Amino acid sequence: MMATEVKQTTRAQESTNAIERLYITMRHLLNRGFYKPSGVSGNALRTALLLLRPEIYGSVAEEKAELDGLIYVLERLPEGIEECRFINLTSDEGFSKSHLKAIVPPKRRRNCYRIDDEQMNIEITRGRSDIYDILTHLTFLFIESGKICERVLVEDGTATIRDWDKLVNFVQNEEKSEAEREVALIHVANILGRTFEEVVEIKNKLSTSTQPDRFLNIIFWLGKLAIEEETTGNKRTITFSPLLRERLGHHIHGERWAALIKQTLSNHKLLDRPIHIISANMHSVMNSLFAKKVLAKEFPDTKSLDIYEALSSSKNKGLRKKVMEVGEKNGMIFIDDESGANIDVQIFDSAKFGKNTCCYDFQSDISDDEKPVIFVMDYAFGEQAYETIDELLKPMEGEVQKKFLNVDSISVMGKAGILEGGKGDLMIPSAHIFEGTADNYPFKNELCASDFEGHGLEVLEGTMVTVLGTSLQNKDILRFFHESTWNVIGLEMEGVHYQKAIQSASKIRKSINRDVKVRYAYYASDNPLETGSTLASGGLGTTGVKPTYLITDRILKQIFNS
Repeated sequence: MMATEVKQTTRAQESTNAIERLYITMRHLLNRGFYKPSGVSGNALRTALLLLRPEIYGSVAEEKAELDGLIYVLERLPEGIEECRFINLTSDEGFSKSHLKAIVPPKRRRNCYRIDDEQMNIEITRGRSDIYDILTHLTFLFIESGKICERVLVEDGTATIRDWDKLVNFVQNEEKSEAEREVALIHVANILGRTFEEVVEIKNKLSTSTQPDRFLNIIFWLGKLAIEEETTGNKRTITFSPLLRERLGHHIHGERWAALIKQTLSNHKLLDRPIHIISANMHSVMNSLFAKKVLAKEFPDTKSLDIYEALSSSKNKGLRKKVMEVGEKNGMIFIDDESGANIDVQIFDSAKFGKNTCCYDFQSDISDDEKPVIFVMDYAFGEQAYETIDELLKPMEGEVQKKFLNVDSISVMGKAGILEGGKGDLMIPSAHIFEGTADNYPFKNELCASDFEGHGLEVLEGTMVTVLGTSLQNKDILRFFHESTWNVIGLEMEGVHYQKAIQSASKIRKSINRDVKVRYAYYASDNPLETGSTLASGGLGTTGVKPTYLITDRILKQIFNS
């Protein structure tokens, strides 16, 4: 028993060291301005990632290809990046004003531009977390690319195996039959060390109506560029633009974002009213405020969650439009973000809620001047949470004097990885700790487990760990956090950054009320300690509807009864 415990601790320490090396190497490369994935620095990143063996990347450290991890990464990088020898990370440098069309990955809000056949530019407007995310995913791609090269190059690197030659022929042929496609998949299965059945499944997930052979093309390009590096010396290169390195950490996008919001609040004479900030999605607060009244005929059962499941479906755009139109007529202001922060905003002026439009009741005898202003901001990304909240909570610069915001509460609802339980379960934190450091942020949470009893979901209370990136999760570290006296119940990416900004504004800068109410609640998007339940296994689907609206409802009830 003792020997097992020592072994687990040692493995957790090795993994912690690997994360630290990744973090330090990435910062070094950013300062340096470039690196080659096949060079010394690129090898350092690969070695650290292979030692870490993140759960989301599955079999990355094995000879066979990792297919679920490949899909996860491709959903977060721009389409066509596997074809590019040069990848340039830039600041917002005006590419949107060129003829180039922005490429936005399905699961990450970042603008990317294909400059030519060989170069992809990726705009970084959300801070260092965005860079760590991209570099980690790119490192995974380069590892998988290297595996393909090792399997297809033979005879001292001067020839390729028959499977590869057949794949090349298929990709280069203009006319392709279904039978030829299946044969190509059989060859690819052999190259990747996977079964034909597994390869067909991934091919179907990646195929589109316009790109039926997307998976085969991706494998071809990953192999092609790696083979050319070995045989011709044409190296892939990652660069960081001078402007990005100069601007990083200066809150340029967060400052623009916050300035527009404060100006909007001022224009609508809302700065003196009690403001309640909620970090959430762009639909749950609006739907919770209005949907049950607006859609009473369609959904007469007010206790059922069917209305929210229907509103979450892409098939019901008409229902969502109906709720939004009522919101806009009853005090909702939408700010479409153009600052580069990629965080949209909704402002709800409850003094303008019409009779029988809102699903929540005000306290008796409350004047319009005391009615809450509910400010909903879309999710931030990692360190961006500090940049945006820090700038938002600063006083507004006036012509004569500074104007302070009357912030009454700050609520954060988010998705997180859970360490005990399953998808959809709830986590109510009492403190946030920052992975890899001794930084810890305890706080009084206005929410507690008893607020969510009787709804059939497991509710955990304890510490949350804020991680550098979801792509770096490792079972050994998480198990240590969970089983040690830290009492960690889950992991996410923004908690420490939000709380650091809140404590700074309330206790040090004194730009908001020292006793500002704080609410944090998370629902489980995955369980990284459970095989098959990581983020790479797929999204929540309708499983996320119930916890999302339970948390939103509890936050709003506290706001309207505070």
